[in-house]
Amino acid sequence: MSDLHYIDIDNYTTQSGTTISIPLSYQLFGQALFEAPIVLVNHALTGNSEVAGSTGWWKELIGRDKCIDTDYYTIIAFNIPGNGFDGKEASLIHNYKDFVARDVAHIFALGLQKLKIENLFAVIGGSVGGGIAWELAALKPDLIEHLIPVATDWKSTDWLIANCFLQDNILNNSVNPIEDARIHAMLCYRTSQSFKAKFDRTVNEDLGMFNIESWLTHHGDKLRNRFQLSSYKFINQLLKTIDISRSEDFETVVNRIKSAIHLVAVDTDLFFTPDESQATYSKLKENGNTVFYHEIQSIHGHDAFLIEYDQLTAYLEPIFSTYKVNVIS
Repeated sequence: MSDLHYIDIDNYTTQSGTTISIPLSYQLFGQALFEAPIVLVNHALTGNSEVAGSTGWWKELIGRDKCIDTDYYTIIAFNIPGNGFDGKEASLIHNYKDFVARDVAHIFALGLQKLKIENLFAVIGGSVGGGIAWELAALKPDLIEHLIPVATDWKSTDWLIANCFLQDNILNNSVNPIEDARIHAMLCYRTSQSFKAKFDRTVNEDLGMFNIESWLTHHGDKLRNRFQLSSYKFINQLLKTIDISRSEDFETVVNRIKSAIHLVAVDTDLFFTPDESQATYSKLKENGNTVFYHEIQSIHGHDAFLIEYDQLTAYLEPIFSTYKVNVIS
């Protein structure tokens, strides 16, 4: 595991007007800082900064001889404050509803500023991490060469807000909040086709329940053992509040973004639906942005960005191979 590093973000004022000091932790992988192009990786809801290495949650994408090759790039990954990975609970944030996704992007931007990072070769993130990547691009339109939002969008739709609202109710009212919220979330992250392919109504005779039920129970228990309730509430709030047009209309915001934008959607995503990504692509194209659209084909729904690595690599390889080719030649 790469060492955790810390940056003190003092007296940060949120969009809602709350002032707080936050310890921002991060990890580095690959080449030393400023010795290679820098890639910022934003983690998803239950993820963390450990994106590479033997236990890295995106190790199939990031590492030596992988798509994002640590022999040629510097990888930096921040922990969303309060995700618990660094031992700092989200309870340090007294009211999670004081925060929106824009705040975390701003905190990341302040962290980059303190590290004296003025240019990022790429920012990539899946799900809420991709939403935060969008927010960072809106805040710092000249910072990022390649913006890569995966299985996400620049705003939370009514459908997404509704699911986050239900998650928040479960987290605040259930006797087993983390387990029950996770079980509900898995129904959004996967599809009926995925469940049929995996379980097909089979029964666990020892437990006396369907295998789909024991699998969901396992995921709930597993998350309870490694994740904090305060963290879940906080990051669910961020997921609900993605919106780069918070203070200006979408066209005005994206007019300033200089990044090449690479949208990666999933054809069966029930959470960030592909029709929304396609509409975003059309708007960006009409607006004159440099934009590309890719769609992962999978029965696995939203979670396909953590499963379909061959497809994801095929879409991203042209971005990350350019610098490698130049170095090798």
